[in-house]
Amino acid sequence: MKRFFMLLLSLTLVAGIFAGCSSNNSSGDDKEKNGDQVTLNFFQFKVEIADQLAEMIKEFEAEHPNIKIKLETVGGGADYGAALKAKFASGEEPDIFNNGGFKELELWKEKLADLSEEPWAEHVLPIGKVPMTDPEDGKLYGMPVNLEGYGFIYNKDLFEEAGITEPPTTISELKDASEKLKAKGITPFSAGYGEWWVIGQHLLNIPFAQQDDPEAFIAGLYDGSEKIVSNEEFKNFKEILDTEIKFGNSNPLTTDYNTQVTQFASGQTAMLQQGNWTENMIYEVNPDMNMGFLPISMSDDADANRLPVGVPNNWVLNKNSKHLEEAKTFLNWMVSSETGKKYITKEFAFIPAFDNIEPAGLGDLGQNILEYSKNEQTIPWTWFMWPDGANKEFAASIQEYAAGKIDYDTLLERFQSSWDNLK
Repeated sequence: MKRFFMLLLSLTLVAGIFAGCSSNNSSGDDKEKNGDQVTLNFFQFKVEIADQLAEMIKEFEAEHPNIKIKLETVGGGADYGAALKAKFASGEEPDIFNNGGFKELELWKEKLADLSEEPWAEHVLPIGKVPMTDPEDGKLYGMPVNLEGYGFIYNKDLFEEAGITEPPTTISELKDASEKLKAKGITPFSAGYGEWWVIGQHLLNIPFAQQDDPEAFIAGLYDGSEKIVSNEEFKNFKEILDTEIKFGNSNPLTTDYNTQVTQFASGQTAMLQQGNWTENMIYEVNPDMNMGFLPISMSDDADANRLPVGVPNNWVLNKNSKHLEEAKTFLNWMVSSETGKKYITKEFAFIPAFDNIEPAGLGDLGQNILEYSKNEQTIPWTWFMWPDGANKEFAASIQEYAAGKIDYDTLLERFQSSWDNLK
């Protein structure tokens, strides 16, 4: 009888322990369901909207008191890709982060949540779906941040001062305009050769994007049927490099992004190789800036007047996030709520990649990109298709050329060997 009593007591204690555990777990779940606050870690790289993004997050949190968002921005001169890899390696995986698509989608796909069925997906413009749609399973793994374009931003007032009546659209016209600016004591270019992405990504995109079929050319580089060293567009690339270096600011190799943009915004230079993402920063320095875009032309071809336009990056979600549904809520709110739309268009000055968001509040540069896009005067952004790390190696080689350490034939050979070693 005593043994039976002890056994009964033990079973009662065990049952109590399990009941307690069950009760504790259920209470934790209930807390979250009943509005206990969760924190999302948002790791992004667009420095030019960091302040506005923080303000938008405050408005989201006011409407969603159970969700807090911790924003961290790494970009500009910093290497976002390396910083993101370090985050994951250390176990500090963000819930929301950036991905460029194409090769980057391939690299990160196992970490990304499928967003194909999200309510905003049906409103993404066709160009906006391409980078983050996996060719194997057809699923959409990212939300486009916006549409952007770049080229040579030019100061219309300084051009007029130098007697340039028509904006140059060919390399010969660009050289002629540079001579006229220089004769008036105006430095033609603000060259930011201290930034790897300015030269090794955006500038070098031009000979890739000017191919008759850029995707086919890149595929040929991967299988060996195409070569950079013998390609006509890459031979033409010398023209634009030499022109910018010859007519650029002093010390281009030590000129970073902020210095480059500030030089142009303050009227020290007449042209700037950048994109419409610089608009807010330029207007902060000079609210009366009268500016527009010129193509980065490498030849005198009739179709040279085109700008590189594409999706600069995408918001993606960590599929292993403990708060995946809350992260989805935030992304959807950003492009469906009136508050989110207001920030995208008026505060960020973005060109929306969605058919349910009307462009509004665009400055000269954003409007110019929109016009080029509507007129189908665009070329693609190809660097997301390049081998991982190639852009930085390309930049290092361009810097050597700009410093006079290697000749142009050697530069092309460097491009080729970088591609072959990294593909």
